[in-house]
Amino acid sequence: MEQVVIIGSGCAGLTAALYTARANLNPLVVTGAMPGGLLTTTSIVENFPGFPDGIDGYELMTRMQQQAERFGARLRLMSMVEKVDLQKRPFEVTIDGEIVTTQTLIIATGAGHRHLDLESEVLLEKKGVTYCATCDGALPLFRNQPLVVVGGGDSACEEAQYLTRFGSQVYLVHRRDTLRASKIMAERTLANPKIKPVWDSVITEILDVKQNKVTGVRLKNLKTSQESELACAGVFVAVGHVPNTQLFKGVIEMDENGFIQPQHGSLTNVPGVFVAGDCADHVYRQAITAAGMGCSAAIDCERHLAALAQ
Repeated sequence: MEQVVIIGSGCAGLTAALYTARANLNPLVVTGAMPGGLLTTTSIVENFPGFPDGIDGYELMTRMQQQAERFGARLRLMSMVEKVDLQKRPFEVTIDGEIVTTQTLIIATGAGHRHLDLESEVLLEKKGVTYCATCDGALPLFRNQPLVVVGGGDSACEEAQYLTRFGSQVYLVHRRDTLRASKIMAERTLANPKIKPVWDSVITEILDVKQNKVTGVRLKNLKTSQESELACAGVFVAVGHVPNTQLFKGVIEMDENGFIQPQHGSLTNVPGVFVAGDCADHVYRQAITAAGMGCSAAIDCERHLAALAQ
């Protein structure tokens, strides 16, 4: 039987792994399909303390993994949790068909990309529609072509700036008339001559399903209701994230958007189950806050196990 199982391997999960490993709890980390989480798709992280020149997101997560493993954390790479039974003691976690029992569980499942909920978006995914500029921006079909980024936050601005290396023009489509991004990120984005904002607008259709590739987008101005078309070779969607908490619905308390609601610190409504990171944070959603929450969950978990042992 495991003492600690951690679901997720982003900043929250790997920090929790580091702390529980140093407490000699020999944690088992289930990485999911994307070891290191969404941060591995970020080209440069400039706001993580200790890296004055910034650090590549993949490198940062690799270092975190190595640090946790150094103290005894065990990672099941590319493994998926298919089911959890939190009614039993010990808990049962089904990992790739195998049932693993554990005294405690730390949920650090993060969040996934939010979609536009368009049929054409689904049909043209990987045919010009993508959710990661750093993963796909350098592909030949996007080079020297006009590109569209959807969103107005830090992620959208970062995607737009990155794509200026490859695209001939980057259109930043946002439903409001000002960016939601941090001031420095917004200023940097709007100052880039290759980025053209398209304000007060939403995409109603991605073209062209008949050609089986992206050729443009159909836009609607929310203030005037005027519709227009914009030619492009790629659509990069950066409109936020959805918490990866479906596994725990009906058992772990969540808000109406699916974010887990901690009771005290990292504690959930189920004793012995703790939560950390973006799956419980719809306010800050930063790498450093996720890491801090991972630390809190690990300490709460350690104290819970110590109390059980008394």
